[in-house]
Amino acid sequence: MQTTDPIADYLTRLRNAIQSRHKRVDIPASNMKRSLSKLLVENKFINSYSEITDNKQGVIRVVLRYTDGVSAISGLKRISSPGLRVYVPVEEMPRVLNGLGVAVISTSRGVMTDKQAKAQKVGGEVLCHIW
Repeated sequence: MQTTDPIADYLTRLRNAIQSRHKRVDIPASNMKRSLSKLLVENKFINSYSEITDNKQGVIRVVLRYTDGVSAISGLKRISSPGLRVYVPVEEMPRVLNGLGVAVISTSRGVMTDKQAKAQKVGGEVLCHIW
């Protein structure tokens, strides 16, 4: 099934799995979802992810992180959408929860966090906020 906004679908699947207290969630694979999962592992929001190739598209299996029954992810918000793209220069990079959360930015150098984009002095499209 083709979705019009695969990033929103990824975030919604994560949000639903967290609310249902699942240990893992399976998501249809794409390069953008792989890079988002990699960023979530680097920032310790999820434990790990692996790729399962059962058909031509494949599936990403995300293992969620819980501490004493509380998820490491307390909120997910899609910022830029297919109908309204949100671009920011490096000077106007957003801060999520005063630096406690992460803004995911799609730049010309790949998908990275707001802190990485500031360090490399590049702006881009704000995909989502995670805290």
